Amino acid sequence: MENRTARMTILIDPIKKQIFEDICAQQDLTSSQVIRRLIRQYILDHAGSRELPEWLTDAARATSKSQ
Repeated sequence: MENRTARMTILIDPIKKQIFEDICAQQDLTSSQVIRRLIRQYILDHAGSRELPEWLTDAARATSKSQ
């Protein structure tokens, strides 16, 4: 698993932000949890031949088994 964190700042339309946060709350998730999941999936989908850390590919396998 990741050992460190880095901050990412994004700009988003306030209405989309509110809808996103409402949906996250309904699913008992934080917006950060959902965004991290989206980023992990994006990396897996678009990494091409790039070598990925084992913790990332293991987490993807575990997530796909639980769904």
